[in-house]
Order: sequence, then C-alpha cells, then structure tokens
Amino acid sequence: MESDYKTLQLLLNTFATPLRIAVIVVLAFAAQAAIRLLLPRLRETVASRQESRDAVQRVHTLTRVVRYTLTVAISAVTVLLVLGELGISVAPLLGAAGVAGIAIGFGAQSLVKDYFSGFFLLLENQIRIGDVIEAGGKIGAVEELTLRYLRLRDYGGNVHYVPNGQITVVTNMSRGFAYAVIDLGITHGEDVDRVIGVMRDVGAALREDPAFAPKILADLEIAGVDQWADSAIVIRCRFQVAASEQWSVRREYLRRAKQAFDRLGIEIPLPHLKLVRPDNLAGA
Repeated sequence: MESDYKTLQLLLNTFATPLRIAVIVVLAFAAQAAIRLLLPRLRETVASRQESRDAVQRVHTLTRVVRYTLTVAISAVTVLLVLGELGISVAPLLGAAGVAGIAIGFGAQSLVKDYFSGFFLLLENQIRIGDVIEAGGKIGAVEELTLRYLRLRDYGGNVHYVPNGQITVVTNMSRGFAYAVIDLGITHGEDVDRVIGVMRDVGAALREDPAFAPKILADLEIAGVDQWADSAIVIRCRFQVAASEQWSVRREYLRRAKQAFDRLGIEIPLPHLKLVRPDNLAGA
C-alpha cells in the first residue's frame, strides 16, 4: 500500500509541471478565442449606438487596437507563467529585460517613436479605419492602424505600410464633408456667361438625380474664371459632398458636362499650333 502511494506521488510530481503548463497554454488559447469572439460583438453593439458615421469608424479602429494589445499582453503573461513552471526565476529575467530594454531603447528610438506616435494618432482620433488619407507621402484607404504602423491601400491596389514615427502631417479626405473641385476649359471664343449657365444647369440636374442626391450636400458653387491658359479659359466650380464621395461626383459631373457641351456646340480646347506668315510672303 505504501509503495502504491509513493508511486502515485512520484507520478504526480513527475506530471504536475507538464499538466500546469498545459493548463496555462489552454487558458491562453481560450482567452484568445474569447477575444476573437466577444470583441466583434462588443464592437457591433457599441457601433449600433453611435449617431454618426465618424463615431462608428472610430469604434472599429479602437477595437482593432484593443485586440492587438490584449493579444500581446496575454502572450507575454503566458510566456512568463510557463517559464516560472519550468523553474526559471522570472524576477532576474524582468530585471535583465529592464536593462536590456533601456539599451534597446537607445538603439531603437525609431521603434519607440512609432509607438508614441501611434498612441497619439488614436488618442486624437486623427485616423480611422476606412478613411482616405495622405500620410507619410502615400495616399490610400486606411485598412489597419496599430500602435506601430499604418496600412494603406491605394487606388491601384498597392498596399503601403507607413511607420507611425514617419507620419508628421495627416491629410484626411474623409472627415465630415469634402469638396468635389472641377476645372472646365473652353476656347477663348466662347461666351463665358453662357457656359457658366450651362454648368449650373448640369449641376442642378446632377443634384436632382436620385443616385447622386444623397452624396451632394449643396448646390454647385461656381468660382468663375480661374485662369487664362495658352489655348483655354478655365472655369472652376465645386460641389460640397459627403465624405469620400468627391471622386464619384466629380467624374459624373465631367461626363454630363461633356455631353452638354457637345450638344450645345460649346468647343472644348485642344492643343494647337498657329503659324503666321509675313505679308510679303503671302503672294509668293
């Protein structure tokens, strides 16, 4: 009986550490699964209570960052607990990590700058998932924002990873509203007032279109003659539109304006070269 007890105790001592490690790992995976399951539900619940599209985008952005942070924290705690079960003292490791962290901090200042910049980008709500922005010399739609980097996808489908530390100026083209700015060129012989009237008519028809009415927030504003080019008079106008709709509205207005100009015989300038002969050579 005593030998059986000793055998059982030996088995427990032998397998206690692997069992505890297994429990730690299983709990870590369970926590990760809970994060993946609960965070999207929490995100949708909070987003459904927001009154504006901007607030919804901010909720989506912060949710991604929270998930990333929790994943890193759980992974770090799991590693420390497993090392403790293996008999490796954690305190000296933490002390060494602190010293090493200082040394690495001096050698990796750009990485530290990335994290600080990412933190303030999120805190100040400068960038959200889905925004179209220009940052770090790149333009595109925001697909991901972490504490370390920003991921953009441009119109051609190219993906740009911009370290947050390299972002000094953010130009957000999706905040609140935007302007669809349009420049139309006509020949110098056209009646400017007549052309402006046609432009207003085209703008009014576009705003009345059910497909574009929700995108356009105000009537067409015509600034007037913007410049005298070599072969054209350039007239500038703009629409106030919903966020991120400036490109679609601009393209549709240009299409309709071209049709109207062709129908009314308004000449669109083309590059040309005019040759002038001296009078004494005219009869030669």
